[in-house]
Amino acid sequence: MTSEIPVHEWGSADSGAPGILVLQEIFGVSDYIRRRAADLHALGYYVIAPEIYWRLDDTDLDESSPDLLPRAMGIVGRLDWDLAVKDAVAVLDRLRARGRGTGVVGFCFGGGLGFNVAAVSSPDVLVSYYGSALPGLLELAPKVRAASLHHFGNNDAYLDVDAVVPGLGDAEIHRYDGAGHAFDNPLPMFHHAEASALAWRRTEDFLACHLPTSQG
Repeated sequence: MTSEIPVHEWGSADSGAPGILVLQEIFGVSDYIRRRAADLHALGYYVIAPEIYWRLDDTDLDESSPDLLPRAMGIVGRLDWDLAVKDAVAVLDRLRARGRGTGVVGFCFGGGLGFNVAAVSSPDVLVSYYGSALPGLLELAPKVRAASLHHFGNNDAYLDVDAVVPGLGDAEIHRYDGAGHAFDNPLPMFHHAEASALAWRRTEDFLACHLPTSQG
């Protein structure tokens, strides 16, 4: 039941706005993810971000802690991928039932999860930021029929971008010089301001083209 999955919402499910499913990084539905969801809502979308870690215990994260990254890696290592896909699909199905069009926007862990979701549940649009699980999911590419946009940093130390890009099929792909993994995340260890700003403008344009709102 989708009602069991804790979710955060921006806007009203009863509105005429298209729906976007936002999928988190390994750091959960953080302040950053909430800001991006709010940015999407400001563009005219109804936005919902599920707590993908909801089945796990001990998932609180302190972004100021020096142990943030290893702790987050430990949490995601306990996650059942297939259940995470199932949960995300259930929330996407809720959006689809509104009949207003659906998009998936995912970041890092959520970028790969969104790709998997798009392969099994066919949203109208997929925007994936440096999907960390993509290397193990490329066999699903022929099943992803959504209009798709992928962002990658050319200095990504966690992802072999050169190996991933050829397997993504018919997708719009942008690569950013000087940017590493998670370059859209505002934490100093990740952020690349120019790449973040340009990628977001491209995301806005892509959504406006393939999932237009009344504000378009």
